[in-house]
Amino acid sequence: MFLFRMRHFQRFIGLSKLSSSGVNSKTLTSHYVNKTFSAAANGMSTRAQLMQFTGGSVDVHKDTDSGIAIITLNNPEKKNALSGKMMVDLCDIVSDLEQWSPGKGIVLQGAQGTFCSGGDLSTVKQIIEPASGARMSEYMHNVLARLLQLPLISIALVRGKALGGGAELVTACDFRLMTSSAEIAFVQIKMGLATGWGGGTRLTRLIGRTKALELLSIAQRITPSDALRMGFISDILPETDNALDMAVSWLKRHTNGPSEVIRATKKIVSSAAEQNIEESLTGEREIFRTLWGGAAQIKILQKNIKHK
Repeated sequence: MFLFRMRHFQRFIGLSKLSSSGVNSKTLTSHYVNKTFSAAANGMSTRAQLMQFTGGSVDVHKDTDSGIAIITLNNPEKKNALSGKMMVDLCDIVSDLEQWSPGKGIVLQGAQGTFCSGGDLSTVKQIIEPASGARMSEYMHNVLARLLQLPLISIALVRGKALGGGAELVTACDFRLMTSSAEIAFVQIKMGLATGWGGGTRLTRLIGRTKALELLSIAQRITPSDALRMGFISDILPETDNALDMAVSWLKRHTNGPSEVIRATKKIVSSAAEQNIEESLTGEREIFRTLWGGAAQIKILQKNIKHK
């Protein structure tokens, strides 16, 4: 839990280096003693540490009739940037959805017409010490990996801007939709960083090495037409107030069936993307076995439907 002694504190965070870069080391020392250092010294979990940095919320609405959950990043005063508390909110929502057996799909969106501008700088400045940054990164890696692995088909609905960590969030969904004036940009390199939430790996798998390197290395702004052309998004929606309704309708095309069948299909695809072929094939057989002779199959057979 990163237990430090006070006499090692200045050396660990490299205050002399910060001072040479123009940062007021005295201010930062006081700031970290109040936040980062005290959290580590008291043996705080990453969750407890992040919960100190409040602002905004991540909210979820689950519709049991459709099996679709709407996750909303809600911090509009900061363009839906994620505070530490919002990171914990998102983790709790993923945990809840892992247990939501009627669930079929998810729409991830930002509040009030924009998606997400990345990490809240108020949080970033308070965890700038390397060890705390590493803990936050590991926490978000885990949350977004679990989000993508949920047995629900997910869509990121991008309105406005998805920047930095916000761009990484969209890679943690199965599909991406952009409205006509939206844009996505991996701006981490302009902040002196690389992708920290797993977005670089997921982007490379989505669009290939060469194109991913191009987008990441120059922080290129991705327009809807460019994103559609490179296969990064699945569709462009008109810029209307009912974009969420349109996204839900789009998603329902992929969730039109019994929840156990939709969830099984997602599990098969997720396993195929992450495991070697033998492990994936074994898992696919096991999943098929759970459905054969089940209620969904029997119901269809009783209708005597012939597919042509």
